[in-house]
Amino acid sequence: MSDMTHRRWNRRLFLAAAAGLLAMQGLAHAQAQSARAAAPYDVTGYWVSVITQNWRLRMVTPARGDYVGLPLTMEAKKIADAWDPAKDEAAGNQCKGYGAATIMTRPERLHVTWQDENTLRMDIDAGTQTRVFRFGGGLVSSGGQPAAAGGKPTWQGDSTAAWAPRRGPGIAPSTVKARYMKVSTTNMLPGYVRQNGVPYSANAALTEYYDLIQEQDGAVMLIVTTVLDDPLYMDNPLIMMAQFKKQADAAGWDPTPCSARW
Repeated sequence: MSDMTHRRWNRRLFLAAAAGLLAMQGLAHAQAQSARAAAPYDVTGYWVSVITQNWRLRMVTPARGDYVGLPLTMEAKKIADAWDPAKDEAAGNQCKGYGAATIMTRPERLHVTWQDENTLRMDIDAGTQTRVFRFGGGLVSSGGQPAAAGGKPTWQGDSTAAWAPRRGPGIAPSTVKARYMKVSTTNMLPGYVRQNGVPYSANAALTEYYDLIQEQDGAVMLIVTTVLDDPLYMDNPLIMMAQFKKQADAAGWDPTPCSARW
C-alpha cells in the first residue's frame, strides 16, 4: 500500500470514528434531556374542542341501541341495548362516559401543564377529569402519583408517553419537527365508548397520537388520534379522532361534574 493510499484510509477511519463519536454524544444528550426539554412542540395551554366529525354522536347523547359504525361483538351489543342511565346514577357510575378511552372526543376544554420535567398533566373540564402522562416508562395514576403495576384501575388509567419519530417517504425521524407524542394507557375501569351505554372493558388498551398543526390563518390545532383495542367487546380496533384549537387564555373554562345522561 502506498503512503498516499495509507493516508486516505487513515483519514476515512478518522472521519468514521469522529462521526460515530458525535452520534453517541448526540444520543447521550437526548437521553439526558428531560421530556419537557426534548419536546418538539409546546402542547401546554388551554384548548377547546372543534367538533368537525360525528357531530350528532358527540354533541347529543344517542338513543339506546345506536351503535352504528362501531366494531362491536354480540356481547357488547347486548350490554348497549340494556343501557339504563338511572342504574348508573344509582351505582355512582356517572363517569362511565368520561374515561380515557373516549374523553378526548367529548365537547370540552383542556388545560395542559407540565407537572414536572417528565410528567405532563391534562385537566379536562368535561366531567372534571385529570389525565397524567409520564415520560420515561414510569407509570403515573390519574391522581398524579406513581402507580404500582396492577394497582387499582381508574377512569383515566395509567399512562406512559414518549416523543415518537414519524415514518414515511421524505421524513427524517431525527429532526425535531418529525416527532409527535405517543401515549399508551392501560388499567382503566370499564366505561362507555358512547354515552348511550356502548361498552369497553377493563381489558381495553388505548394508544393515542398527539400532533400539532399551524393553520394558514395562524390558528394552532392539536389533532388527537385514538386507537382503542378491546378483545372482549370489539372485533377490531376502534379508531377515533378529535381536534382542538389553542386558546389565548382560560375563556370558557367550566369544570362540570360527570353526567350519566349527557
